[in-house]
Amino acid sequence: MKNLVIGDLVAKVPIIQGGMGVGISLHKLAAAVAREGGIGVISAAQPGFREPDFYTNTFEANMRALSREIKLAKEESNGGIIGVNIMVAVTHYEDFVKCCIDNGADLIVSGAGLPMDLPKFAEGADIKLAPIVSSAKACKVICSRWVKKYDRLPDLIVIEGPKAGGHLGFKAEEVLSIDNFDDEIIKIVEMKKEFEEKYNKKIPVVFGGGVYSRDDFKHYVYEMGLDGVQMATRFVATEECDADMAFKQAYVDAKLEDVKIVKSPVGMPGRALNNHFMKDIVPEGCKITRCFKCLVHCDPKTIPYCISQALFNGANGKVDDGLIFCGENVYKIDKISTVKDIIDEVTER
Repeated sequence: MKNLVIGDLVAKVPIIQGGMGVGISLHKLAAAVAREGGIGVISAAQPGFREPDFYTNTFEANMRALSREIKLAKEESNGGIIGVNIMVAVTHYEDFVKCCIDNGADLIVSGAGLPMDLPKFAEGADIKLAPIVSSAKACKVICSRWVKKYDRLPDLIVIEGPKAGGHLGFKAEEVLSIDNFDDEIIKIVEMKKEFEEKYNKKIPVVFGGGVYSRDDFKHYVYEMGLDGVQMATRFVATEECDADMAFKQAYVDAKLEDVKIVKSPVGMPGRALNNHFMKDIVPEGCKITRCFKCLVHCDPKTIPYCISQALFNGANGKVDDGLIFCGENVYKIDKISTVKDIIDEVTER
């Protein structure tokens, strides 16, 4: 098996566990993946939602929780690689970046928008930076901006395709119409090669979005020659995942027809499981009684529902009243497994 090399970081298993908020990928899942040689990723989306003072002291609760989750993941990973996923759309973006640096995270993965100024907030730190892109155009924009303004390139590029879970970097009609994404992956790789050659820097690329099986792993890593894959949905129904057991069971029980596209207040389409919330609340909207000020561009008076509260409900096991983000292949999951068993199966260890 080839290693995933990101500068001076070497993952013996070329799998990055995708960041899943709220409360789905915290230190337990991230540490478990890192212990097996992959890269574990904590989500910075409202990590403090279970803190006792979260509703009265949201920002401080999130900073405190993220600090703790990073430290615990590092301790429990036996020297493994731990990253943090930070959405560009969140408020206090710079503070989350600095929290990652201060607490020893190895990598920041950033999407839900283009992280145009991420290098500014991480200046002088050794932490690796990985933007998420879904097109060659986005790849060019990010690399050009970072080189011109900050004299650096990404340490890793994460490509997310239309079959991924959570927020998607596509228009809703594109998500449903794009069947084969390989051509765009090739274009992105060719684009990053131009920057590699011009600036003499190796930029590894991983792909996420529908990666589920051994065949998927072989296709992207060996047939297409990518440096690794990102997997998220597959790791939810594991003993180590931080989600409530009811959330995990919703994945196990999911059928193909249960997977739907939802419009998110973030301004992007998302993929989630169909339930009471999706069928009855999202179309008509619901009264928002509390704003957590989690998103930069969000007006409680105009959005149909509060995405934070919807995700809190799901993470806490209220699966019929919450937003249950998932990847397209969630219906293939039929049992609760372990991180080790999944990695062994996918990589043929």
